[in-house]
Amino acid sequence: MGGIVDTVKKNAEALVAANKETGLEVNAHKTKYMTVSRDQNAGRILCLKIDNSSIERVEEFKYLGTTLTNQNSIQEEIKSRLNSGNACYYSVQNLLSSRLLSKNLKIKIYRIREEGRLRVFKNRVLRRVYGSRRDEVTGEWRKLHNEEMRDLYSLLHIVRVVKSRRMR
Repeated sequence: MGGIVDTVKKNAEALVAANKETGLEVNAHKTKYMTVSRDQNAGRILCLKIDNSSIERVEEFKYLGTTLTNQNSIQEEIKSRLNSGNACYYSVQNLLSSRLLSKNLKIKIYRIREEGRLRVFKNRVLRRVYGSRRDEVTGEWRKLHNEEMRDLYSLLHIVRVVKSRRMR
Protein backbone atom coordinates (compact mmCIF):
# COMPACT_ATOMS: atom_id res chain seq x y z
CA MET A 1 0.00 0.00 0.00
CA GLY A 2 1.30 3.42 -0.82
CA GLY A 3 0.71 6.71 -2.60
CA ILE A 4 3.38 6.14 -5.25
CA VAL A 5 4.54 3.05 -7.12
CA ASP A 6 7.99 3.07 -5.48
CA THR A 7 6.43 2.83 -2.03
CA VAL A 8 4.16 -0.01 -3.17
CA LYS A 9 7.15 -1.84 -4.65
CA LYS A 10 9.22 -1.46 -1.45
CA ASN A 11 6.32 -2.68 0.70
CA ALA A 12 5.67 -5.64 -1.61
CA GLU A 13 9.35 -6.63 -1.55
CA ALA A 14 9.34 -6.45 2.26
CA LEU A 15 6.23 -8.65 2.32
CA VAL A 16 7.81 -11.25 0.01
CA ALA A 17 10.99 -11.29 2.13
CA ALA A 18 9.04 -11.69 5.39
CA ASN A 19 6.97 -14.48 3.88
CA LYS A 20 10.07 -16.35 2.72
CA GLU A 21 11.48 -16.22 6.25
CA THR A 22 8.36 -17.94 7.58
CA GLY A 23 8.12 -20.42 4.71
CA LEU A 24 5.14 -18.79 2.97
CA GLU A 25 4.82 -17.66 -0.65
CA VAL A 26 2.93 -14.74 -2.15
CA ASN A 27 0.51 -15.89 -4.84
CA ALA A 28 1.28 -13.52 -7.74
CA HIS A 29 -1.94 -14.47 -9.57
CA LYS A 30 -4.12 -13.38 -6.64
CA THR A 31 -2.02 -10.38 -5.55
CA LYS A 32 -2.91 -6.98 -7.00
CA TYR A 33 -1.80 -3.44 -6.24
CA MET A 34 -3.38 -0.02 -6.46
CA THR A 35 -2.04 3.48 -5.92
CA VAL A 36 -4.47 6.04 -4.53
CA SER A 37 -3.92 9.54 -5.81
CA ARG A 38 -5.81 12.53 -7.11
CA ASP A 39 -3.26 12.75 -9.90
CA GLN A 40 -4.68 11.04 -13.01
CA ASN A 41 -1.19 9.97 -14.15
CA ALA A 42 -0.04 8.47 -10.84
CA GLY A 43 0.93 4.83 -10.96
CA ARG A 44 0.71 4.30 -14.71
CA ILE A 45 2.98 1.23 -14.54
CA LEU A 46 0.67 -1.71 -15.25
CA CYS A 47 2.71 -4.46 -13.60
CA LEU A 48 5.30 -4.58 -10.84
CA LYS A 49 8.10 -7.13 -11.06
CA ILE A 50 8.89 -8.55 -7.65
CA ASP A 51 10.92 -11.70 -7.12
CA ASN A 52 10.42 -12.88 -10.75
CA SER A 53 6.64 -12.43 -10.44
CA SER A 54 4.36 -9.82 -11.99
CA ILE A 55 1.81 -8.10 -9.79
CA GLU A 56 -1.10 -6.56 -11.69
CA ARG A 57 -2.28 -2.97 -11.14
CA VAL A 58 -6.02 -2.43 -10.59
CA GLU A 59 -8.21 0.67 -10.68
CA GLU A 60 -10.58 -0.56 -7.93
CA PHE A 61 -11.11 -3.48 -5.60
CA LYS A 62 -13.39 -4.60 -2.81
CA TYR A 63 -11.96 -4.61 0.72
CA LEU A 64 -14.14 -5.73 3.65
CA GLY A 65 -17.24 -5.14 1.53
CA THR A 66 -16.31 -1.60 0.48
CA THR A 67 -15.27 -0.70 -3.05
CA LEU A 68 -12.03 1.32 -3.06
CA THR A 69 -10.92 3.21 -6.17
CA ASN A 70 -7.58 4.70 -7.16
CA GLN A 71 -9.17 8.17 -7.31
CA ASN A 72 -10.60 7.74 -3.78
CA SER A 73 -14.08 8.24 -5.24
CA ILE A 74 -17.31 7.34 -3.43
CA GLN A 75 -19.42 7.02 -6.62
CA GLU A 76 -18.37 3.41 -7.25
CA GLU A 77 -19.22 2.47 -3.67
CA ILE A 78 -22.66 4.06 -4.00
CA LYS A 79 -23.28 2.17 -7.26
CA SER A 80 -22.14 -1.06 -5.64
CA ARG A 81 -24.45 -0.63 -2.66
CA LEU A 82 -27.41 0.27 -4.88
CA ASN A 83 -26.76 -2.83 -6.98
CA SER A 84 -26.57 -4.94 -3.83
CA GLY A 85 -29.84 -3.45 -2.56
CA ASN A 86 -31.52 -4.06 -5.90
CA ALA A 87 -30.36 -7.67 -5.90
CA CYS A 88 -31.79 -8.12 -2.40
CA TYR A 89 -35.08 -6.50 -3.44
CA TYR A 90 -35.43 -8.64 -6.54
CA SER A 91 -34.70 -11.78 -4.51
CA VAL A 92 -37.84 -11.14 -2.39
CA GLN A 93 -39.90 -9.50 -5.11
CA ASN A 94 -42.17 -12.54 -5.45
CA LEU A 95 -42.94 -12.40 -1.73
CA LEU A 96 -43.68 -8.67 -1.86
CA SER A 97 -45.97 -9.03 -4.87
CA SER A 98 -47.68 -12.18 -3.59
CA ARG A 99 -51.43 -11.95 -3.18
CA LEU A 100 -51.28 -14.47 -0.32
CA LEU A 101 -49.94 -11.79 2.04
CA SER A 102 -51.81 -8.59 2.83
CA LYS A 103 -50.24 -5.20 2.25
CA ASN A 104 -50.38 -4.50 5.98
CA LEU A 105 -48.40 -7.67 6.73
CA LYS A 106 -45.80 -6.79 4.10
CA ILE A 107 -45.44 -3.28 5.58
CA LYS A 108 -45.15 -4.74 9.11
CA ILE A 109 -42.40 -7.10 7.99
CA TYR A 110 -40.52 -4.18 6.41
CA ARG A 111 -40.94 -1.90 9.45
CA ILE A 112 -39.95 -4.56 11.98
CA ARG A 113 -36.78 -5.25 10.02
CA GLU A 114 -35.88 -1.56 9.76
CA GLU A 115 -36.73 -0.85 13.43
CA GLY A 116 -34.51 -3.72 14.51
CA ARG A 117 -31.62 -2.35 12.47
CA LEU A 118 -32.08 1.12 14.00
CA ARG A 119 -32.15 -0.30 17.54
CA VAL A 120 -29.05 -2.43 16.99
CA PHE A 121 -27.11 0.51 15.53
CA LYS A 122 -28.15 2.86 18.35
CA ASN A 123 -27.16 0.33 21.02
CA ARG A 124 -23.78 -0.31 19.37
CA VAL A 125 -23.00 3.41 19.35
CA LEU A 126 -24.17 3.93 22.94
CA ARG A 127 -22.13 0.95 24.18
CA ARG A 128 -19.05 2.49 22.58
CA VAL A 129 -19.81 5.91 24.12
CA TYR A 130 -20.61 4.71 27.65
CA GLY A 131 -18.14 1.83 27.77
CA SER A 132 -18.43 -1.10 30.14
CA ARG A 133 -19.53 -1.25 33.78
CA ARG A 134 -18.23 -3.20 36.75
CA ASP A 135 -20.77 -5.74 37.98
CA GLU A 136 -21.68 -4.99 41.62
CA VAL A 137 -21.93 -8.66 42.59
CA THR A 138 -19.02 -10.32 40.80
CA GLY A 139 -16.79 -7.28 40.37
CA GLU A 140 -16.16 -8.22 36.72
CA TRP A 141 -16.43 -5.81 33.81
CA ARG A 142 -19.42 -6.33 31.53
CA LYS A 143 -21.30 -4.65 28.70
CA LEU A 144 -24.13 -2.31 29.60
CA HIS A 145 -27.62 -3.76 29.35
CA ASN A 146 -30.09 -2.03 27.03
CA GLU A 147 -32.13 -0.67 29.96
CA GLU A 148 -29.00 0.83 31.56
CA MET A 149 -28.10 2.57 28.31
CA ARG A 150 -31.60 3.97 28.00
CA ASP A 151 -31.37 5.32 31.57
CA LEU A 152 -27.96 6.88 30.90
CA TYR A 153 -28.97 8.32 27.56
CA SER A 154 -32.43 9.36 28.85
CA LEU A 155 -33.74 10.45 25.47
CA LEU A 156 -36.70 9.17 23.54
CA HIS A 157 -36.55 5.66 22.19
CA ILE A 158 -35.29 5.91 18.59
CA VAL A 159 -38.05 3.68 17.17
CA ARG A 160 -40.73 5.81 18.84
CA VAL A 161 -39.13 8.94 17.39
CA VAL A 162 -39.14 7.45 13.89
CA LYS A 163 -42.76 6.28 14.25
CA SER A 164 -43.89 9.70 15.48
CA ARG A 165 -42.19 11.38 12.53
CA ARG A 166 -43.91 8.99 10.11
CA MET A 167 -47.30 9.99 11.51
CA ARG A 168 -46.76 13.71 10.79
